[in-house]
Amino acid sequence: MFPDLFAYTWVLWLVIAVVAVVLELLTLSLVFAMIAVGSLVGGLGTWLLGWPVALQVVAAAVLSALLVFLIRPLLYRLLVHGRPRQLTNVDALAGMSARATASFVGGTGYARLANGETWTARLDETHEDAEVGIGARLTVVGIDGATAVVAPAAPPDPPGTGATP
Repeated sequence: MFPDLFAYTWVLWLVIAVVAVVLELLTLSLVFAMIAVGSLVGGLGTWLLGWPVALQVVAAAVLSALLVFLIRPLLYRLLVHGRPRQLTNVDALAGMSARATASFVGGTGYARLANGETWTARLDETHEDAEVGIGARLTVVGIDGATAVVAPAAPPDPPGTGATP
């Protein structure tokens, strides 16, 4: 009357693989991808070979563990550590050029950064007494809360005075 439930363990392996893929898409840690591959190859593959359920579980677990501990570190190093860190948000502003939009009084004023944003700006400690007029070239040294810490940029070399090749 009832079908043999062990005849449908292939559905369980597919469900485990799909759930692992969804979790991998949410975490991007490569752990669940290795579990998905282990359940497909180890579990579903051994089901196709006609192995008993206990051996299917062992094969899936062993293969998943091997993938997590041997293959994942290599893939992770290749995908994540293989390229330089991309600076974003406030971290990307350091070193950016800027122009003073108002004269600095007491070391504070406003600066328009090269990306088009206008920030409240403060001169860094080594240039606190520098005269900064409207349109002066600045360089962002860092960010302190909602204030850009800037320094006067070095003036460009006049034409014809640069080093000759």
